[in-house]
Amino acid sequence: MAAEIHSRSPRGPVLLTKIPGHREHVTSACFIPREDGVITASEDRTIRVWLKRDSGQYWPSIYHTMSSPCSALTYHHESRKVFIGQDSGAIVEFSISDDFNKMNFVKTYPAHQNRVTEVIFSPDPEWVISTGHDKFLTWMCTLSGSLVGRHAFSSWASSLQYDEETRYAFVGDFAGQITLLKLEKEGCSVISTLKGHEGSISCLYWDPVQRYLFSGSSDHSIILWDIGGRQGRTLILQGHHDKVQGVCYLQLTRQLVSCSVDGGICVWNMDIEREEAPQWLESDSCQKCAQPFFWNIKQMWDTRTLGLRQHHCRKCGQAVCGKCSSKRSSYPIMGFEFQVRVCDSCYESIKDEDRTSLATFHEGKHNICFMTMDISRGLMVTCGTDRLVKIWDMTPTVGCSLATGFSPR
Repeated sequence: MAAEIHSRSPRGPVLLTKIPGHREHVTSACFIPREDGVITASEDRTIRVWLKRDSGQYWPSIYHTMSSPCSALTYHHESRKVFIGQDSGAIVEFSISDDFNKMNFVKTYPAHQNRVTEVIFSPDPEWVISTGHDKFLTWMCTLSGSLVGRHAFSSWASSLQYDEETRYAFVGDFAGQITLLKLEKEGCSVISTLKGHEGSISCLYWDPVQRYLFSGSSDHSIILWDIGGRQGRTLILQGHHDKVQGVCYLQLTRQLVSCSVDGGICVWNMDIEREEAPQWLESDSCQKCAQPFFWNIKQMWDTRTLGLRQHHCRKCGQAVCGKCSSKRSSYPIMGFEFQVRVCDSCYESIKDEDRTSLATFHEGKHNICFMTMDISRGLMVTCGTDRLVKIWDMTPTVGCSLATGFSPR
């Protein structure tokens, strides 16, 4: 059957269920593939496996208390292995039974000296890869439990993605940088450093098909990095009012789903030719009216004028004064879903149809601190500061059919 992509629907996500019960902040959650189940990790020191009962409600089939608050979680369905990162810096491995009613301790990895921020299991080399507040990326052998390698950063590592084929690790840090490393048994090599965010990196998503890396930040923006095309930064997407806490790219429909602390859920249309935001230009005077900026002492003295404050047009990147950039406009083709500063000439060049939104915005109704998706089923799970876990059906929003890879619920 030929693949069919339905037109984008403005309908919002459908809330399927709320899972209460945690006494503290839920730091991470993941779906159990091909099962009606969710695994959660919380700062109340519990790991819980929630299975859907005949009543339609989710109840914990496993309730395990850890020695330290749980800060990260990853689950590998084929091996039934689950790895839990803790505030203490340790990572604990468990094996879950086939019926998801029992969890057995396997081993503890002394990976970090401080809070673990992300954990990933790579089955081919048998590595557990992690980042932490101790400013280290570590990868340890799950067979021997020994350290394979470690790399230090100048700021604490806040997010992690990993490419199985190339063994590239993408590490976002609190300083706003993303470091691309090649992991080896003997160590690692730094491939490149990506700079573009003005705030800390809060989440990353790697698409190995398109070879795109998406980064969300506390500066409220998302950046698409074209790693495969080696073009560096490609797009900046600005559609959230607060810290971006989760991103997920739907490769089949070319849509990006993102969530933020303010509860906003945004679905971006990436199936169009977008314009890359320009680099900001530097100048000692306004590039429109030639009036000096306040640091240009010589021109102020020569012209007997007061210096002006420098701004930048978001569309052309030119350095302009406030008088020459008095207009505001959205420009979705460049990722600006909100009104931003543009110079007067660029404002005149923007047509009404250019302001048509290329994203849909929805309300999650809780302050989202974590998000992940089961793309094959069109499901999304969000964790909020209200200690609730919410499961959403995203298929009405992303407009997908069975032929594109989504299965009906």
